[in-house]
Amino acid sequence: MAEDHRAGGADTTAMSAEEDSQVVNPWEVSAKDGGKIDYDKLIEKFGCQRLDQPLVNRVERLTSRPAHVFLRRGVFFAHRDFNEILDVYERGEKFYLYTGRGPSSEALHLGHLVPFMFTKYLQDVFKVPLVIQLTDDEKCMWKNLSVEESRRLARENAKDIIACGFDISRTFIFSDFDYVGGAFYQNMVRVAKCVTFNKVVGIFGFTHEDHIGKISFPPIQAVPSFPSSFPHLFAGRDNLRCLIPCAIDQDPYFRMTRDVAPRIGYQKPALIESSFFPALQGETGKMSASDPNSAIYVTDSPKVIKNKVNRYAFSGGQDSIENHRKYGANLEVDIPVKYLGFFLEDDDELEHIKKEYGAGRLLTGEVKKRLIEVLSEIVERHQKARALVTDEMVDAFMAVRPLPHMFS
Repeated sequence: MAEDHRAGGADTTAMSAEEDSQVVNPWEVSAKDGGKIDYDKLIEKFGCQRLDQPLVNRVERLTSRPAHVFLRRGVFFAHRDFNEILDVYERGEKFYLYTGRGPSSEALHLGHLVPFMFTKYLQDVFKVPLVIQLTDDEKCMWKNLSVEESRRLARENAKDIIACGFDISRTFIFSDFDYVGGAFYQNMVRVAKCVTFNKVVGIFGFTHEDHIGKISFPPIQAVPSFPSSFPHLFAGRDNLRCLIPCAIDQDPYFRMTRDVAPRIGYQKPALIESSFFPALQGETGKMSASDPNSAIYVTDSPKVIKNKVNRYAFSGGQDSIENHRKYGANLEVDIPVKYLGFFLEDDDELEHIKKEYGAGRLLTGEVKKRLIEVLSEIVERHQKARALVTDEMVDAFMAVRPLPHMFS
């Protein structure tokens, strides 16, 4: 595919503030002067495709299920070869899913849950196997965590992932520290031999001050895209296609992977990519572990959620009730409306809220009240599910074993 040739040149793929006024890579997402990310520009720069309505309609037709809210509302907005995955499925052939988590914090926030909620939907409707990579080695290197702490956080994060409801008979969760070796490592070496130092600098923006662990990491995230990396799951299925649901900041890893794959005899992975979940303080803000008020965490109590939304969720409402009734809310910047766009299932109710709020007939407090109800319900449901996840369940999901109902 033409778009992947761009991943091969050191001077064409790095996103730089000078060239594009925004930086988007796996470790930094920022726009010039604190502005919003321009997703159209990202699609053009990265060379992926817009996920359009005909593709959404095709998913609904093939699965006989309504499209997930993240598809219907454009949260997952870009793709690479997703149409080919649907071709595979329509022919009655199989594929598998691959996604991951870099375990750098004790608890996940709602933004972390987005790809897992969507991946669960994909697993449910297509009835396909799933591998979930916990990059505890990456976080050890980037966050300056000890090996022991990174491994501990990986298991804690695995409990939150399992609580999303994945089917254990079709799901394998692995930590890099535990799994890397054998066929997986052989594929890592195959990829590493195809990527020069200049290429990895161009794709990821590494500098001469970065330690060699960072420079050598990309093949580790690349090779779960290849079924031969999991011989206990996919022995004899080396041509099995892989679909990767992820946020678009992970795209550099898979541009590299797609560039290398045909050179070492593998299929290119397909991607379906999401926009970024905004901080409570606004789309120009950044969710940060150092600022617990920038996000809703899955450990937050209803009282904490209410306080965070009321105090910190950036409003597009006017500065007085009189002006609000006259001019209405600015929905483009209003975080409660944006959060409802992610998590309020009812399309009709969402459109009603946007119409009434935009016209000034609904007040900010009323919209925030509805958001508090929606988020509290999601977090409470997650907390109940996570409380039931035992260490034995984590061991079972992470055990190297065949999946009994992998494609059934």
